[in-house]
Amino acid sequence: MTTRRDFLKGTCATAAATAVAGPSLLFANPAFAAANGHDTVVHLFLRGGLDGLNLVVPIDGADRTFYEQARPNLAIAATGAYGALPLTLASGGGTGFGLHPSASGLRDLWVSGRMAIVHACGLLTSVTRSHFDAQLYIDLGTPGAQGIGSGWMARAMNTQPGLDGSERVPALGVAARQPAGLLSSVQALTMASPSDFALNAGAWSWQMARAGAPTGFRGVNETLSDLWGRTSPLELGGQRADRALQVIATQSYSALPAGWPTGTFAQQLWTIAQSIQFDLGLRYATLDLGGWDTHDGQGTAGSGYHYYQNKIAELSQALSAFHAALEASGHAGRVTVVVQSEFGRRVRANANGGTDHGYGNPVLVLGGAVNGRRFYGSWSGLDPEILSPHFGDVPVTTDHRQVLSELLVKRMGNSNLATVFPGYSGYAPMGIVRDVGALAPAPKPAPGARRFGAAPVTAPATAQEPDLMQRLMRYVQELVD
Repeated sequence: MTTRRDFLKGTCATAAATAVAGPSLLFANPAFAAANGHDTVVHLFLRGGLDGLNLVVPIDGADRTFYEQARPNLAIAATGAYGALPLTLASGGGTGFGLHPSASGLRDLWVSGRMAIVHACGLLTSVTRSHFDAQLYIDLGTPGAQGIGSGWMARAMNTQPGLDGSERVPALGVAARQPAGLLSSVQALTMASPSDFALNAGAWSWQMARAGAPTGFRGVNETLSDLWGRTSPLELGGQRADRALQVIATQSYSALPAGWPTGTFAQQLWTIAQSIQFDLGLRYATLDLGGWDTHDGQGTAGSGYHYYQNKIAELSQALSAFHAALEASGHAGRVTVVVQSEFGRRVRANANGGTDHGYGNPVLVLGGAVNGRRFYGSWSGLDPEILSPHFGDVPVTTDHRQVLSELLVKRMGNSNLATVFPGYSGYAPMGIVRDVGALAPAPKPAPGARRFGAAPVTAPATAQEPDLMQRLMRYVQELVD
């Protein structure tokens, strides 16, 4: 039997952990809706420093020669069974580049015009080889500064036009903890997986009403809304947590469908795809794929085990399945995925069969609204004389914020760039995506949709969040003791 102590620990801890849930979450029809009347931006962070030169491979000309000289045992072949997959223009002309041979799914997206590549992209105004600094600069959207206290995606969400408060999950971080890009948002929902997003403290039989339960029985999970009935910061946080739990529980999230690759990353993308299809009002989503810090044993491509080859296959296959699912449900035209890492790797291989921290890197942009099968940005080449002033690295010629800003302005209708990226003034559209034009009105709640409480919950001010969490935990301890 669940004790008062266990009950309070379970319910209050869940409120603390999920207090980032949105202020007006609703039930939604679990059936897939028609294409949403709004766009969604998905940010995929490849943490660890992707070796972009072995993903987007020089395959001819002088750069091929420089590439082979710098990587005699690590270069991807230009041709052959394990050679790079050529990236051609719509006219059939060559680009001088190919994709890693394990990236056939990405190559197909390129050929279909659904993928573009921005060359030599990254932190233009702040050079660092620290994973922690570079990742935080990108997540916060403030290169060179880490004290802003909010993430770029949270600020984009907070300034997003067209929202009317009925969105159940306007922003989603598929992770075990709140992503730094969503830092300070009380509208974002963070969950590692829908199946685990549930309260399971205490005895199993007391958690909720199940088949065979006595008539009128209400489980612990079903009484949470009664516990958080007032308007103190503690109750408000509990209300948000309860609504988040109920919204996710009432959606028909499923296991990976046939034809999808297996693994956690594919499952996370499938969670985002379903959240889009359920018409939860999702505008922004973010997730990570780690494991790119290949200082040794990186591997190339071929038979047998190659670490990097397997990582590229994981990335390519899952993104291909994600896009195909959105195409099939009619949503691909309004979903744009941007794929980036904190920095690239050194041009020259090291002595351990790997590559060390570098600088410039390709950024991939995928989706139905992408002006694809094209390269964007400026490529300086791999001539050692060009690389020398940049310590042998590929220089950054395009600020990554320029890419994100174009998605915000042209697809999301959000021109509040000074707020989203404070201190940035270099925006000029490159033409990576088509302009969505006037945004369609935000979708209204479906008939029969139920709002929790008589009025939307007003979120506490961001500056009060740390103090709120401390007070919440003190209050929980007092109740338990």
